Amino acid sequence: MIPHVLPTYNRAPLAFERGEGTWAITADGTRYLDLGAGIAVNVLGHANPDLVAALTAQAGRIWHVSNLYQIPEQERLADLLVDKTFADTVFFTNSGTEAAELAIKMVRKYWDHAGDPDRIEIVTVEGAFHGRSTGAIAAAGSEKMVKGFGPLMPGFKQVPFGDHEALKASVTDRTAAIMIEPVQGEGGIRALPDVCLKGLREACDRTGALLVLDEVQCGMGRTGRLFAHEHAGIAPDIMMVAKGIGGGFPLGAVLATEAAAAGMVAGTHGSTYGGNPLACAVGTKVMEIVADDAFLAEVNRKAGLMRQKLEALVAAHPEVFEGVRGQGLMLGLKCKAAPADLVKAGYAQHILTVPAADNTLRLLPPLNITDDEIAEAVARLDRAADSLPA
Repeated sequence: MIPHVLPTYNRAPLAFERGEGTWAITADGTRYLDLGAGIAVNVLGHANPDLVAALTAQAGRIWHVSNLYQIPEQERLADLLVDKTFADTVFFTNSGTEAAELAIKMVRKYWDHAGDPDRIEIVTVEGAFHGRSTGAIAAAGSEKMVKGFGPLMPGFKQVPFGDHEALKASVTDRTAAIMIEPVQGEGGIRALPDVCLKGLREACDRTGALLVLDEVQCGMGRTGRLFAHEHAGIAPDIMMVAKGIGGGFPLGAVLATEAAAAGMVAGTHGSTYGGNPLACAVGTKVMEIVADDAFLAEVNRKAGLMRQKLEALVAAHPEVFEGVRGQGLMLGLKCKAAPADLVKAGYAQHILTVPAADNTLRLLPPLNITDDEIAEAVARLDRAADSLPA
């Protein structure tokens, strides 16, 4: 018989009753050091007291009204995002997938509004992950995601990851947009070099194409800057945000310049739940904490410490690991062993990690992880590596 919960996940035999900071705790009190953070979602850890207070205070006032009315909590969060980023305007969603869907619609509406509705091609990169809607899987194009779900939405062109010349050559005066992750998450913690991001911005400026950045996983302080593209000193036209922005509460957003959003007038898009008062109250508190320069400086310091310890781990286990990759606290261990085996070995050491493509183990801890917890995490990974068969 089919389970009551649709079996689209191969779930680990673990269930957590509560959490405290970097720790997830089972009903019998067993504590697991959480280096997955709900796949880069819990940027301030579990049950963060500031976020609990913001949610509780809002829950006692009003939960939901729909976007038929003005939502002051939404406006406050939008003001913060516009103040801290390239954007002029924000649309709130419930997830990264919804943000990707709107970004695709916004690109097409932009060109329709400009009088060129046939300019629809969006260039993407192999290994990308933009969500699981029909538009998002068509954008990524991988067989694993699209098989059995065709016919796919047309208008996407994938180029190989790391082939900068092929990427630049794919952008023509008929390209509608480039859509890319500054750091691929599901694709294996593969960072796009700053020079490549600069080159894509120049290509878009030259051809008129829009630059769309997917910062659903790499944004919100994860790489040591509020958003990963800031390392390259460039700005997109449209950006997708989710995961960390809600600190664990479902929340996403599409940020855009006024020009890129010109076609999105009343009636062109909507969401019943998107930007509801509960989500935006939590998101505002997350932004107030994570966007602080001192907080981001600490992320960078801890990232350096963690990377140093991981490099030593790799050196100690050359039969298991090839190297460390990533930026900030979005780190990956490129493995010789199967990442799934390391994840399972980690369970025995009471540590949680996340597998990714390209034989990579993702390490996505809360951004406020302590130095002692970093040391303990690497010690547990060391024991997990020791436990693998030769």
